[in-house]
Amino acid sequence: MKKLYFLVLFFVLLCFSSCLDIEEQYNFKQDGSCSVVYGFDMGSAVSVLMNLMSDSVKETPQFSLVKDTTLNFYTALPDSTQQKMTAEEATMVKASDLHVKMDLKKSIMKVSINHVAKNAADLEYYLKHISKISMNSQLKSLQKGEKAPIGFNAQQLVAGEDYYTYEITPHKFYRIVDKEKFNAFLKKTQSAFSMAKAMLIDMPYKVILNFAKPVKKVNNPKAIVSADRKRVTLITNMDDVMKNPSLMNLKIDF
Repeated sequence: MKKLYFLVLFFVLLCFSSCLDIEEQYNFKQDGSCSVVYGFDMGSAVSVLMNLMSDSVKETPQFSLVKDTTLNFYTALPDSTQQKMTAEEATMVKASDLHVKMDLKKSIMKVSINHVAKNAADLEYYLKHISKISMNSQLKSLQKGEKAPIGFNAQQLVAGEDYYTYEITPHKFYRIVDKEKFNAFLKKTQSAFSMAKAMLIDMPYKVILNFAKPVKKVNNPKAIVSADRKRVTLITNMDDVMKNPSLMNLKIDF
C-alpha cells in the first residue's frame, strides 16, 4: 500500500508540474472565430513509472482503467466550482469539451480541452479565465460511481496558463509571460521538474497557430512561419523555458 501511495503521489506531482508533452493549437477562421485545443500527452511519464512498478501494483484496479471518452468540461467540474462562477464564466466553460484517452498499461494518457471562441474578445476572455476557473478544482468522476484517473485534476490541464498575459484583437495575437508569476510557479514546482529531468522525462512544448490569411509580423525568432505565412509554429521545451521564459512570448500581427 505504501508503494502504491508513493507511485500515485509521484504521478500527481508529475502531472501537476506540467511534466508532459503539451501542444496548443489555435485555428482562426475567416469570420473571426477561433477553435482552441489544449492537448496533453502524459505517455512518457506513465511509461517511466510503469517500468518502476511491481507486477502486483500494475494489476490493481487503479492501473487497469481504460477510457476513450468526451464530456462537457462544465459537467466535469465539482458543484462548488460551478456555484462560484459568474454567468459569463459558466457560459464559457459550457462551450468547452474535455476528451480523455487512457490505458495506463499501454502507457497511454492523453487529455485535451476543446473550445470555440466566437471572436477575438471571446478568445481573450477564455484564455484569461480558464486557468482561474480550473485552478485547484478536482474533476468529477468521468462516470457515476467511478474514481477519477490517478493524478487527473483540472489544474494539470491548464498548468502554467496563469502566468501569461494576453492582448488579442481581430488583427493580432499577443501572449507574454509574466515573469513574476512564472517565477512563483517555478518555486512551487521546481522539485518535481528536477525529479522528472533526473528520470530523463522530456517536457516538449508546442504551439501551433493556423490563420485564415497570411501573418504580417511575428516577433519570436524561434517561431517557424510556413511558406504561405498562414501557420506559425513554436517548438521548445520546459527545461529551456525555465532558463529563459521569454522563449514562450508571441506577438503576431495578421
